[in-house]
Amino acid sequence: MVLENKTFPGSDHHRPLTERDLKSLRVFCAAVQASGFTAAGDTLHISKASVSRHIREVEDRLGVKLCERGPGGFKLTSAGAVALDVTTRALRALDRIQPDIDAVRGVLSGPLTIGLVEHILIDPACTLPAALNELSQRAPKVHPEIIVMTHSQLNQALRERRVQIAIRGQYQKDRTFNYQPLFEEYHRLYVARHVTPEAARKLPLVYRSHPFVDKIMATGKFRRGPDAGGLEAIATFIATGNFVGLLTEHYADLINVRHPLRQLDGSPEFRNRICAITEASRPLPASAELFLEILRSQ
Repeated sequence: MVLENKTFPGSDHHRPLTERDLKSLRVFCAAVQASGFTAAGDTLHISKASVSRHIREVEDRLGVKLCERGPGGFKLTSAGAVALDVTTRALRALDRIQPDIDAVRGVLSGPLTIGLVEHILIDPACTLPAALNELSQRAPKVHPEIIVMTHSQLNQALRERRVQIAIRGQYQKDRTFNYQPLFEEYHRLYVARHVTPEAARKLPLVYRSHPFVDKIMATGKFRRGPDAGGLEAIATFIATGNFVGLLTEHYADLINVRHPLRQLDGSPEFRNRICAITEASRPLPASAELFLEILRSQ
């Protein structure tokens, strides 16, 4: 939805930005990320009134309305979307000053943001904790940040440079990314153990927006069942005994401890390569290069 931008008469938006303006722009970015003033205040440990004042000041400074807030919720104006994009890139550049200077002196420092898909850690082949431990020993001034996202969210975060490294499956190769293989996982169809083979063949398939699920549905062998937002939801439906669902082998083994499952007779097997993925169009910070090197050696 595009909202009308309002110009503020008398605003002095031709003078250089001040440190106060920069702080207000940081507050604006936090409000957008939190989708509201109250949540932004909680994140920044300031009052809702302070958030509102900062945004009002930067709107006066720039001479435009950046966002609408009220009963209809929090919405960016078209000028606000531009301000968010430019400000985010500028703040990232500022945040890179100290790490880049440190790198000249041979010291690695600063944040390293890593995005993960769900349930990576429970795969026996995942060496992420050991890799992070080695990173802390070799570069103690680097501060890793870990964010769990969906496959599509990770792609967007890479393109927007909100994460430096994404660890997820490589379902299709995208030339805008570089892929470093880490390990492989296997996906199969599962059903509750008490369900007979004859009954299992008639059960609908729990649907998740996923390349492998779509391939199975395309065979025409299954009716579409309820939608699920992740492995936890799929496993819950399977455990009822009323549905078939696609799970990774290591996750099914974990669920099987509490809720007995078995592979569906004649289940297809899908192999998925888990990779450390980076954006191809930009050089990586030295800390990210080091972490990729550590992952290769694991």
